[in-house]
Amino acid sequence: MNPVILLGVFLGGGLGSLARHFSLLLSKIWFGDDFPYGTLFVNVLGCFLIGALMEIFALKVSQPARVQALLVTGFLGGFTTFSSFSLDVFKLVDTHQAMAAAAYVAASVFLSLIAVFAAAHLFRTILWHG
Repeated sequence: MNPVILLGVFLGGGLGSLARHFSLLLSKIWFGDDFPYGTLFVNVLGCFLIGALMEIFALKVSQPARVQALLVTGFLGGFTTFSSFSLDVFKLVDTHQAMAAAAYVAASVFLSLIAVFAAAHLFRTILWHG
């Protein structure tokens, strides 16, 4: 484990999390909280940025691993993990694994929703009826 890369992930993750937090706060001020506009904005922007950075790094501006760790894994990972999910899907499709990509999308969405509902139900039961 390279300590410089780990530090980049750590710093980028903290900055990305702060950026997400302030984006969500601003979204509530600008649009209200009757719909998760902030989360939608963060997820779409994060996906755009991860796609842009990975193509720039791959095609035009080769960057050391520490820069990619700071910006992609760290900042965008802290900003939104949906961007990482979307990049995984892109990589599967880009390597001609469309069925695997579809299965990954379906499993990720389905299992994640089940996990949220199951955890909420479990902890409501434990905390309020236990």
